[in-house]
Amino acid sequence: MNLKNVEKKEKNVVVLTIEIPAADFDAAVEKVYRSMRGRLNVHGFRKGKAPRKIIERMYGADIFYEDALNALYPTAIDEAIKEAGLDVVGYPQVNVDHVGKDGVQMTATLGVKPEVKLGQYKGLEAVKDSVEVTDEDVENELKPFISRATTQESVERAVENGDTAVIDFEGFRDGVPFDGGKGENYSLKIGSGSFIPGFEEQVVGMNVGEEKDLNVTFPEEYGAAELAGAAAVFHVKVNEIKADVVPEIDDEFAKDVSEFETLDELKADLRAKVLKRKEDAAQTAFETAVMDKAIANAEMEVPDTMVQYELDRQMENFENRIAGYGMKLDQYLGMMGTNREEFQENQRPGVLRSIQQDLVLEAVVKAEGIEATQEEKDAEVKRLAEENNMDEEKVRSFVTDEQLANGVSLQKASNVIVESAVAVAP
Repeated sequence: MNLKNVEKKEKNVVVLTIEIPAADFDAAVEKVYRSMRGRLNVHGFRKGKAPRKIIERMYGADIFYEDALNALYPTAIDEAIKEAGLDVVGYPQVNVDHVGKDGVQMTATLGVKPEVKLGQYKGLEAVKDSVEVTDEDVENELKPFISRATTQESVERAVENGDTAVIDFEGFRDGVPFDGGKGENYSLKIGSGSFIPGFEEQVVGMNVGEEKDLNVTFPEEYGAAELAGAAAVFHVKVNEIKADVVPEIDDEFAKDVSEFETLDELKADLRAKVLKRKEDAAQTAFETAVMDKAIANAEMEVPDTMVQYELDRQMENFENRIAGYGMKLDQYLGMMGTNREEFQENQRPGVLRSIQQDLVLEAVVKAEGIEATQEEKDAEVKRLAEENNMDEEKVRSFVTDEQLANGVSLQKASNVIVESAVAVAP
């Protein structure tokens, strides 16, 4: 391999011109020939015994070129990158400019890790919201406890909003039943909005045993294309009406739904939890705003290949998770009304911001001379073990010392930025 030229372009893109000498290319072609000749039938020769020149004459001189190139170019590019001293990010884009008996010339377009020129990253000002817990917040926090303690009883009256109506139903379009439009003894919470608009409202006022035709129109964005925007009639019969029985919200209720003896104790605990959650959210928003300023103050050009590599990596991880639920990614994305390209484009701003943050933190590590001590790395192992419910030796088996040191150092750099920041009122 000969590195003929290194051309630096804008946005940290470099184009390498690489030459593979004729002798090296011919050796690769010969190796491919020897591996393929047993699969080629040549009249007048036993299988696998036809000379290379005869095969090339019959099938064309370039019959072995593609496989030879595929065998050569990864090593050639790796060697060229090392010789050029590049810190490459993402995948190279390879273009073969010339291939023949006199050798190969190709270009590799690569993204390289950008240099970061830090601006101000200490003493940054950012808004931090004040935190207050209202009585309404506590009541909202209490609602799930009330919901779980609420029972139902049958009632002999007309359906009211908030009731659960046990119904039989069948849907018709132009007088013809449609798939998925029929149910028996279905428990429908009136007012939940779980059925198409207009359905639940028309059940209100019906009595047990009563039957009725409901006229509705499916939403334009309805999932089943054949029903989207279509008018339909549902024949409905009410079999039972159940009303919620809400418990008294008192000390006995608190004992039944929690470990506390009184309602005041339960509410105090809920208030503390809401306060902690709000404080954490305010701190996270503050830290994000501070980091955004540190990023904005820095100078860097992130190559598109660096972003695309991370997008592809995340897509692959997401696809593996979806497969764990027995679904294909394209099927899932279709259900969400999107596709791979749109999904990645929606993720692109967040991925770019994450890359920029890591680059800034790495620059701060260097500027501050930050290092990770063994004690800090051990603490990180312990944290990961507890977080993932694993023993520490298991964690050490898949996390390298370098990864531990990098993670600790980046966190310390983040602390330098955040802890020196100044919170200002909204």
